[in-house]
Amino acid sequence: MFPLLGPRLNCRAFTFRSTQTRGLFTKFFGRKQSVPALYKPKKERWITPTMLLVGFIPFFTFGLGTWQMRRLQWKINLIDELKEKLELPPLALPRKINLAVIPEFVWRKVAVKGRFDHSHAMLLGPRVREGLTGVNVVTPLMRADGTTILVDRGFITSDVAKSLSFSRPEAEVEVFGMIRLSQPRNTFTPDNRPEEGQWYWTDIDGMSEYAGGERANVQPVYIEEIFEGHAGEASNNISRGIPVGRAPTVNLRNSHLSYVITWYSLSALTAFMFLRLLANRKKSPVKPMPRFR
Repeated sequence: MFPLLGPRLNCRAFTFRSTQTRGLFTKFFGRKQSVPALYKPKKERWITPTMLLVGFIPFFTFGLGTWQMRRLQWKINLIDELKEKLELPPLALPRKINLAVIPEFVWRKVAVKGRFDHSHAMLLGPRVREGLTGVNVVTPLMRADGTTILVDRGFITSDVAKSLSFSRPEAEVEVFGMIRLSQPRNTFTPDNRPEEGQWYWTDIDGMSEYAGGERANVQPVYIEEIFEGHAGEASNNISRGIPVGRAPTVNLRNSHLSYVITWYSLSALTAFMFLRLLANRKKSPVKPMPRFR
């Protein structure tokens, strides 16, 4: 009778030992729970780096748009002022020109007489006119009073410039033009090389020195000759190697309106994004409960 109970007792003992082993394993190594015992929802902060950045951009871009609006009005007033200057009668330049007041007379028409010093002519380029590539001819003009100024006679094609077959009047000429200043050079414009006859940008002081400087009584005054003929006459002169001057118009670039539209559009777009973020925060002010597997 008792031997029959042996296997049952052994099974119970094995089950008891297995249960003890699992209890000890869980006690020492732990067991991953599927759900936390208690979860307290945490409120999200309203002020975060993302909210600060998105909230700052609309004000920043709006300020840039307002600044460009003021620049636009300034450029319009400047162009109107220069147009009024072009409508005034030509000035007669004195013998000794006060260089300090030259900026006040920029774009004013002037009339000067003299003889061209072709031995110091300079080819300024490259330039483009009506689809043609070429250069502008800058020649010192020796006046009867013994002073010399620089005159940009106008455009000639590259072929004419290479052959040096452009018109070179020897008699006294009368030039109608407008006073201009040195052009600002950008990063990609190379340096002028007077010793090689290469002029890439308008450097009035450097050109005056090349023409003789103070020792030859050359004044750093730059005149752009005006051409008031029609397009057919201009094409005919270019084909004959006669330099063609610039039109009596103000060609200042004015792209501030496009900048205004760009910055105000960015301001409106980022303001909309900021409001959307605020609305999403209002709908879900707490962090979502984490999921456990």
